[in-house]
Amino acid sequence: GGRDPAAAGKGGTFGPRGRTGGCLGVSSGASLEDYEETVKKAKEAWKVWADIPAPKRGEIVRQIGDALRQKIKVLGSLVSLEMGKIFVEGVGEVQEYVDVCDYAVGLSRMIGGPILPSERPGHALIEQWNPVGLVGIITAFNFPVAVYGWNSAIAMICGNACLWKGAPTTSLISVAVTKIIAKVLEDNRVPGAVCSLVCGGADIGTAMARDERMDLLSFTGSTKVGKQVALMVQERFGRSLLELGGNNAIIVFEDADLNLVIPSALFAAVGTAGQRCTTARRLFLHESIHDEVVAKLAKAYAQVRIGDPWDSDTLYGPLHTKEAVKMFLDAVEQAKQQGGSVVCGGKVINRPGNYVEPTIVTGLPHNAPIVHTETFAPILYVLKFKEEEEVFAWNNEVKQGLSSSIFTKDLGRIFRWLGPKGSDCGIVNVNIPTSGAEIGGAFGGEKHTGGGRESGSDSWKLYMRRSTCTINYSKNLPLAQGIKFQ
Repeated sequence: GGRDPAAAGKGGTFGPRGRTGGCLGVSSGASLEDYEETVKKAKEAWKVWADIPAPKRGEIVRQIGDALRQKIKVLGSLVSLEMGKIFVEGVGEVQEYVDVCDYAVGLSRMIGGPILPSERPGHALIEQWNPVGLVGIITAFNFPVAVYGWNSAIAMICGNACLWKGAPTTSLISVAVTKIIAKVLEDNRVPGAVCSLVCGGADIGTAMARDERMDLLSFTGSTKVGKQVALMVQERFGRSLLELGGNNAIIVFEDADLNLVIPSALFAAVGTAGQRCTTARRLFLHESIHDEVVAKLAKAYAQVRIGDPWDSDTLYGPLHTKEAVKMFLDAVEQAKQQGGSVVCGGKVINRPGNYVEPTIVTGLPHNAPIVHTETFAPILYVLKFKEEEEVFAWNNEVKQGLSSSIFTKDLGRIFRWLGPKGSDCGIVNVNIPTSGAEIGGAFGGEKHTGGGRESGSDSWKLYMRRSTCTINYSKNLPLAQGIKFQ
């Protein structure tokens, strides 16, 4: 909190990871006393921020976007170094924050409620939207910048202060981004604590979930931890925004354009080494094209350039941690035991860092336990189907409901897919992959994905509270529903 929101915390280290799996440095982990002090400073800073008109707040967010633009390559490098994703994806992630800042600037002049027709003469009925206050933002290792950007840029123009807890394994990028924001805020004579940061682990996350001063808690992470967070927040009747797991499917019908299917499936399954919440984990192929698509996809997999994420030629880097490598190996083993055949991949790559081979598994039934498990690694389960109705049902039979995609040219099928008996996901695509959402739409999913929405459309409403206001400007007191009380 305070002048340098990045300075909270004492002691603590984080271990080996990043491009090479070597130790990158030592990061401070905040104690609960540090957390307490930071919350108090953020709450004080909110009093200043809430009084600034929304378009002026938008102007400050615009300056934050510009400051990030000026450092986009160095920040992208740091994301790549610390998280392990390829450099262009690291830069793309910072670009996403910049784009959300641009979007938020326009939004700062547009948010608000309607004036509604009152049934009573001489009365006005209006909707007033106010900031919730302090927004806690807990983000995950896989998008250590973009997810904070989606939340903070929108939360800020709505008039909220933010308290960010990044993943313990990506502390450096959290500190770097927070310092950039703090400078912009202070240059505008606004307290840096409007965007505060606490570096820490589960103890800080738990404190945030239980803290009544967190007016909204936005949590991105696993379904398992998200459920614990949701229960703790609900226990105090707080408000949460959940962005949890995905077990996303691409469905390819017999009339699909395979020139679109192969690169789409490749990017969705192999991009970010399978560590996106929108990664394609299930590929349903119509039985008539199954063998052809598998052969073409295996050929494409063989050409994926694996290497150092900082090398501009690399398309595929390491997994984030050694634990992820173990989960990958366990999942491959289970897939084999449940009747799957490994078409390609399935092994650890013998080089420094947490590298595994991108993997395709065929021959499993649609409801095999491993197929219904979200493994955060580059394993694609390829499954056969016959009919539209069965495959739509199979898309929906998993616990999560984040992203989904079909490839077809059939107009009727497209609209059935988008309709009430089609995909039950928050993201429903046609002829594009499951991953790579743009910022203008609301991002999020249903069921065990948590139901939250971030970024575009009307997601801003989650960061505000609504009041319905009736104003009597007459000299009479007519009651609603025509009630007479005299």
